[in-house]
Amino acid sequence: MLLTAVLIPAAEGGFTALNPETGTTTQGESVEDALANLREATELYLEEFPLKTSGQPLITTFQVAVNA
Repeated sequence: MLLTAVLIPAAEGGFTALNPETGTTTQGESVEDALANLREATELYLEEFPLKTSGQPLITTFQVAVNA
């Protein structure tokens, strides 16, 4: 099953990893560690809560105005 991973650099170092399809979130010291931890957490989640896929997600970015 192909799922989405969003990795965000953590302020204290490393990365926070999120899978938006399931809501599983974890962290790791490197991208590889964060993805491995996310994979494990998501597999455990899916054992209890099977996911019905509804197609591939569309991922994009957007900008917002920030008042200084």
